Amino acid sequence: MKEMYITGTGAVAPQETLNGDNFLRQVNPPEGYAFEIVKPDYKSFIPAKALRRMSKIVRMGVTAAKSAMADAGIEQPDAIITATGMGSQKDTEKVLNGMIQNNEAMINPTAFMQSTHNTVGAQIALGLGNKNYNFTFVHRTFSFESALIDAQMLLTEQGGNILAGGIDEITEESRLIKSHIGYYKREPLQGDSIFDDSQQGAFPGEGTGFFVLSDKPGKKNYGKIKAVKTFFRPESFEVTRQKTERFLNENGYSGKIPDLILMGYNGDPGFDPLYRQVEEVLFPGGNTVPFKHLCGEFDTATAFALWIAARVLETGSIPDALKANGKEPSGEPGSILIYNHFRNINHSLILLER
Repeated sequence: MKEMYITGTGAVAPQETLNGDNFLRQVNPPEGYAFEIVKPDYKSFIPAKALRRMSKIVRMGVTAAKSAMADAGIEQPDAIITATGMGSQKDTEKVLNGMIQNNEAMINPTAFMQSTHNTVGAQIALGLGNKNYNFTFVHRTFSFESALIDAQMLLTEQGGNILAGGIDEITEESRLIKSHIGYYKREPLQGDSIFDDSQQGAFPGEGTGFFVLSDKPGKKNYGKIKAVKTFFRPESFEVTRQKTERFLNENGYSGKIPDLILMGYNGDPGFDPLYRQVEEVLFPGGNTVPFKHLCGEFDTATAFALWIAARVLETGSIPDALKANGKEPSGEPGSILIYNHFRNINHSLILLER
């Protein structure tokens, strides 16, 4: 399949992302129970009349999508592909709570319509008047990678410009539910770093990243996505090693290591050791850094990682904000690998090059 050129990016995250001159220069530290987004000036992207009817996740998605399109200098994409693990949790909670409180009568129709997982993609298309291919992937922590693979197949078949992105939000109810089953930490963060907290579970977050992907270079190029791979529930670490090595070998990295590896460390003492094992066995001496200390854990967090990778390739430098968890990367990366896993079940690899 064809390589995909990143010609535009847009992100809304717990860090300042919409100011092009401030690439992680000032970092918001994690605190409390969860990492929430830095609320942008939505009125700069969305008309006030439409803004009033939009839920938080829709505002985030539309803003990031419009930012990416403006960055790429396009008015209409040839396809819109969105990804979300949980969809609009706030609206879903409104519907379910309304059913309980009103004895299954007089349910808010707006909340019901916006509770569907494809709401963000639909709202982007409606705002643009776009009637092209529009699809939403809901594959838990494979969602964003599935969207990228679909975009890669579309570009191989027909070319053009594709708007693709991943988005998830955090709510108090969803956080409580996931903390009770051990996915998220139950108590507020202990200390200033997610890596120093010994509580079971990850430190949760939210965010969105959108990208304009093309089959050929554009006026502005951040880099190219060379390949994407996912694998499910490996039987042992040896299987993880074999699949990762095969992926790298197939893409020209036999016997060598990408210049920078973004790892999905999330502060969970039960599963972060797997990242360390991958580092020690597959990337000894490599430039490995975490990224979820900047956004928290959520199903499409790799969309934020891709935004970071694209900006690193564009600027040719590694921001100090990535130098965490005892890591001190150096150099000007020409290739970046994003490696992520969800509780050793869903594993994904995204390889980029300048």
